[in-house]
Amino acid sequence: MKKSYFLISVSNKENLDLCIKYALAGFTSSINGVWTFVEVQEGDFVSFLYGAKAYNLYVVEAKEAIKDAEPIQPWPSITFKQSGRTYCFPFWLHLRPVRRFEEPLIRAEFAYVAENLLLRGGYRKTHFQADQTTLQAVSQMGNLWDVPVEQLGLSDYSTFTPRFTSKKDNASIPEVFHFHEFILQSLVRRYLCEKENLSRFLSDIGIQGIPYQEFEILGEKAFPQGHVDILIKEATPLGTTRKIIIELKRGVAKEQDLIQLRDYAKEIGDECIGAVLIAKRFSRTLIKSARDTQIKLAAYSLSELDEESASYTFENLLQNLNLEIYEH
Repeated sequence: MKKSYFLISVSNKENLDLCIKYALAGFTSSINGVWTFVEVQEGDFVSFLYGAKAYNLYVVEAKEAIKDAEPIQPWPSITFKQSGRTYCFPFWLHLRPVRRFEEPLIRAEFAYVAENLLLRGGYRKTHFQADQTTLQAVSQMGNLWDVPVEQLGLSDYSTFTPRFTSKKDNASIPEVFHFHEFILQSLVRRYLCEKENLSRFLSDIGIQGIPYQEFEILGEKAFPQGHVDILIKEATPLGTTRKIIIELKRGVAKEQDLIQLRDYAKEIGDECIGAVLIAKRFSRTLIKSARDTQIKLAAYSLSELDEESASYTFENLLQNLNLEIYEH
């Protein structure tokens, strides 16, 4: 599995300074926070994103979800103006600094992330995944890290593993969250990052003659009309960049979802070699409509989530995820 590279959005300069001081990234007790926490894996690379600049390159060494984080977190709790809700930061990434730099996103090397930011009208997300080309570029920026990192000095605290449930009433944030489409997106991306799964998936959707090793699996990719949930593209393109786009729906897919995915494929043009709509179920009408397009349909199943009274870890769900391609 290729190591992924993420830019982590930071809300203010004070929090950025604390992240750099302690080589920590923290995420709020919200669905966006837990989404980022399960998305980024140990061994992945991250930089901080603040004020249209990227700061430093780190390797994720460990992940912890902290119980009762309010009194021990280095970052002050944050209240969002629109909702009036206050969030603490229970989800932590422990980082090892690799390179030191402060670079504006207007650099050509950050074009992949900058395009996403521009088309989405700003940050509005806790993290952005960049491609392998961006990671190769930042691995040559600035200088090797040579500044001591302070230790937070925590000795007495407890941790937990976040869980997910199909029934909203069973949520108990930040330890148990409702199963959101964001989490499905991360599950499918992680599933496809496994070489056996990706190889089988490419074969099932009719992609022949391109070894799976040539592809990378990326999260949301913005387009002028919206964004696709998962983008599979050649990691080191030569001349052309072949792409496969995936749209995800947690429940029943609708005709509009098919139309939207078709429009994205048209916008990409000849470099789009595949488009897949993944949902839990499809209507007969939609299945019939898909026969007239080049779009493939895939049903996902998570048998454990059928037990509404239970909750499951991300790894539980990943182990039970299955994708079945519909034959047109």
